[in-house]
Amino acid sequence: MQKLFTNLTFWVLLAITAGILIGHFAPGAALHPVLQEPWKTKVLGQELTVGSTVSEFMSGTFISAVKLFINPIIFLTIITGIINMGNLKKAGRVGIKALLYFEVVTTFALVTGIVVALLIRPGHGVDVNNLKSGDISKYTQASAFSWIKFLKTNSTLQVLIAALVLGVILNYYKHRKKIVDFLQLISKYVFKALRIVMLFAPIGAFGGMAFTISKYGIKTLLPLAKLMATVYTTMAIFILFILWLILKHYKVSIFNFLKYIREELLVVLGTSSSEAALPSLMEKLERMGCSRPVVGLVVPTGYSFNLDGTTIYLSMCMIFLAQVFHVHLSIGQIFSIIGILMITSKGAAGVTGSGFIILASTLTAIKVIPVEGLTLLLGVDRFMSEARAITNIIGNGVATIWIANSEKEFDRNKMDQAFNS
Repeated sequence: MQKLFTNLTFWVLLAITAGILIGHFAPGAALHPVLQEPWKTKVLGQELTVGSTVSEFMSGTFISAVKLFINPIIFLTIITGIINMGNLKKAGRVGIKALLYFEVVTTFALVTGIVVALLIRPGHGVDVNNLKSGDISKYTQASAFSWIKFLKTNSTLQVLIAALVLGVILNYYKHRKKIVDFLQLISKYVFKALRIVMLFAPIGAFGGMAFTISKYGIKTLLPLAKLMATVYTTMAIFILFILWLILKHYKVSIFNFLKYIREELLVVLGTSSSEAALPSLMEKLERMGCSRPVVGLVVPTGYSFNLDGTTIYLSMCMIFLAQVFHVHLSIGQIFSIIGILMITSKGAAGVTGSGFIILASTLTAIKVIPVEGLTLLLGVDRFMSEARAITNIIGNGVATIWIANSEKEFDRNKMDQAFNS
């Protein structure tokens, strides 16, 4: 019993349950204002936001605290990893292999989403008149996706590139061992501080879930329940079949891995943010046997380019809207959707409004489905963001394990110890 009460997973799960109950039965308490307006700032390259209601304040404070660790951990992990690897050609090979992996697997995710949506037809029979619509002007008026803007606004990628360049330079420095020892000492204290912050995960999970339920209400799910069920089922199929196959190639159990990162998954479930678990995921992947340079290169890059859950969601929403408006898509139009989303979905994490902006731009490009259809998704989008974020973080973990194994940068003894602890 004492072990249960000191288990972070237990407290996060309890907090999520409490958040659902408070959000449903006492929405006024969850949405009670504590600030006159949301607080926003930028620290260490990360945009920090704390909402004005009590529930947003709780989740926003926790997520902002975790985000402060993202760039320092990426910077320290990559520099020390590249220097310790000693082989710059190998570091370059890992980077190229990661990008190729991301492209192949996200394409599988795209095709999976489209095929399942075409078979199950979640938009068939949906009465548009009975659905509550919302304002989508801020998404449709957004500027077109730009890779230059994406790189300028994505601090994670900027830190990744800077760390790569500095790591290469320091690799040729004669006294680099002293620098590595110093950076590893800093890294030790950074991770120790992160572990302290993660103890407050139940507060963040409670606030995030209470806000979602109290603002949008469980009743908003009913008209589009079939779409939600289809999205969740498709992501489960992707994780338990495609990602299972990828790990099976190197004899790693997807179920043991999911059990190993259960705390991170619950944090993501409660906060709807994969960022909230990113630093902790990197630490756990290293602890389970993935080498530091592989973790440092793959996870941050995957955060922007390997968004399996987001890709599935975007592709299914496109087919869903076509079905709602009785638009018959030709094979050519379906391939056009796949082609457009293969490019734009890679920048979803770095675009304000992410999914909706990408959906709006894709709808505009193919010119056969009304852009106004996005209003149908506003009510349930928040409830599907958890599935997207969870699938994204699992996908990045699987990518790291696969690439580490393919590069012989994986310690199976560490994995066995981590899985059995």
